[in-house]
Amino acid sequence: MTSSLLLGLLLALVPAAARDGQHDFDSHVGTWKTQLRRLQKPLSGSNTWLEYEGTSVVRKVWDGRANLVELEVDGPAGYIEGLSLRLYNPDSQQWSLNFSNSRGGTLSPPTIGAFQDGRGVFFNQDTLGPRAILVRFVITPLSPDQIRFEQAFSEDAGATWEVNWIATDTRVKD
Repeated sequence: MTSSLLLGLLLALVPAAARDGQHDFDSHVGTWKTQLRRLQKPLSGSNTWLEYEGTSVVRKVWDGRANLVELEVDGPAGYIEGLSLRLYNPDSQQWSLNFSNSRGGTLSPPTIGAFQDGRGVFFNQDTLGPRAILVRFVITPLSPDQIRFEQAFSEDAGATWEVNWIATDTRVKD
């Protein structure tokens, strides 16, 4: 099975909501304290996690059909400055999550998916070094003021997944 066919099958598992999902991220708007853990060397067998703390600021764009996230975190392993542009496609009723960091200056291939019962699941096809991989990104609300973001990679067509990025955002009260 080709990786693009597999990606299509994975995206088909993400239910396109039978509702208008353009406001799925509205509750994310605001300033958040971010605690981030990332696996130092994904898909290498390493269990070394790097920890960071900082903030995420989410701004609504296009009346909720898009939003912009600015991430700034710092830790013993260094500083990460990231940007995520989330775009809603009303025809497919799915979101594309597009990420960039200040070191690279380009957008990564988008993860695409939808929310069901408040939980968002998104997939894409990418590379890690010379290897083709699948990427899964899951957004889970823990409470009205706390959200968990988890990224995982698969190098075996989705049979197994290795989590490599976990961020927990806690709303900063005004």
